[in-house]
Amino acid sequence: MLDIIQGPWHWAVSGLLISGVMFALLYAGKEFGVSANLRTMCSMAGAGKHADFFKIDWKAQRWNLLFVGGAVIGGFLATTFLTNPEPVAISSATENWLTTLSIDTPSSGEQGGGYVPHELFSLTEMGWKQLAFLLVGGFLIGFGTRWAGGCTSGHAISGLSNLQVPSLVAVVGFFIGGLLMTWLVLPALLGIYV
Repeated sequence: MLDIIQGPWHWAVSGLLISGVMFALLYAGKEFGVSANLRTMCSMAGAGKHADFFKIDWKAQRWNLLFVGGAVIGGFLATTFLTNPEPVAISSATENWLTTLSIDTPSSGEQGGGYVPHELFSLTEMGWKQLAFLLVGGFLIGFGTRWAGGCTSGHAISGLSNLQVPSLVAVVGFFIGGLLMTWLVLPALLGIYV
């Protein structure tokens, strides 16, 4: 059984599971989105006393907090007990591109594998540049999420399944921003970073 869980699964399995969750949420009259949990947690902590934005019935969002808690616990269990020892399969074009940026691929790094390059995500090598990248990146993600009225999962999964035009516009913007970041901004930033 463990071999089946650790092995690669067809992409359609996750698609069917996500569809099932969306049908259940639509039936229950709820919308899916991860970023809404920050507003819920701030409301729980009493932020509604200082800003009207946080004056919400946070108890109605307990199910979404449970989802996020389950994702954190599931991620911990998966990386701690269900890790596949095989190196991540990365295309040779991606390996060559990372090499030009002086970044080892996760399969060839000193750490013997993993899912992300240790030059970018290692806590042991955290310096002021890494900390600045994390802080600025976190701020930009939070700002963009608030400005777009939701995160990628909220718009792309929940909004599109509800046929919401603003979600379609947001998802198109996410893809354009992702392409620009990957091919233009990120290589320039990594020249400073690495």
